[in-house]
Amino acid sequence: MIHASVSIETWPVAGAFVISRGAKTHVDVVHCELSDGRFTGRSEATPIYYEGESADKCATEISQFVLEHPNLDRAVLLQNMARGAARNAIDCALWDLECRQTDKPLWQLAGLPKPAPLTTAFTISLGEPAFMEAEARKAAAKGHGLLKLKLSGRDDHARVAAVHRGAPAARLIVDANESWNDLDIAAEATRLAQYAVELIEQPVSAGRDHLLGGIRSPIPLCADESCHSSADIERIAPFYDAVNIKLDKAGGLTEAMAIAHAAQATGLKIMVGCMLSTSLGIRPAFALAQLAHWVDLDGPLLLARDRPGGFRFDNGIISPAGWTG
Repeated sequence: MIHASVSIETWPVAGAFVISRGAKTHVDVVHCELSDGRFTGRSEATPIYYEGESADKCATEISQFVLEHPNLDRAVLLQNMARGAARNAIDCALWDLECRQTDKPLWQLAGLPKPAPLTTAFTISLGEPAFMEAEARKAAAKGHGLLKLKLSGRDDHARVAAVHRGAPAARLIVDANESWNDLDIAAEATRLAQYAVELIEQPVSAGRDHLLGGIRSPIPLCADESCHSSADIERIAPFYDAVNIKLDKAGGLTEAMAIAHAAQATGLKIMVGCMLSTSLGIRPAFALAQLAHWVDLDGPLLLARDRPGGFRFDNGIISPAGWTG
């Protein structure tokens, strides 16, 4: 029989995290513990506010679901709970519980490669070009060689050019956050190709992926909001070159791995991303990220502080060294 303990934690952001949908100065995460009476598995999930989730709602859903399913396992979870942050919290806590019950590492239980340090993107928040240039210069001085820029659909060329000036040696990913619906996407991509941009994330709104049909982009296009589950891969594959997998969006590591395997089967490249979170939320994503072409696991770096013993970030490299769980 599984028992749950759920709490809500508020973590301040370092400065402000700004995207086209607005700014955040803190993030509320849901901390979940599942116990079998002897061992306890821990996890963290970040509610996806633009999908109507909240920390209170997720915490309630977790407690109620575990109470209603005392003989809980991952199969029961996937069959009876919709995707989202609440399911992510339960799924990842179940994985962690099994790790402790079997005394085996997550990567081994999940059939993933043995973890090794990875280059992670560092996010440059949306702002005026001069601000983004200054932030890029600071990031480059700290050793970040892969930057991810938040864009808005307006003055994006100026923003990318400014970041390239600030960090001319950095590789760039641009995240349009669904804002290019009314733009000539091929022309926009062509303009950005000169700035070492190697991926364009979610150029159009979810559900309007058909706008990408027939487009010849010199830069690969990556689905984010357009892909939530492995069932979406067949639908989006004709329009994208890659998919960004986030555990909160997928509803757990189990479904995230299914997305990754479906993407590999259809020839899509993989990006593993995250919401704002501490290292506890990043831990299962880091295991999955061993399969990725691009890694964006800078959530803890964007906070004013992380959990004790969290991941190390050195010169743009995320490493499990020092993480004790």
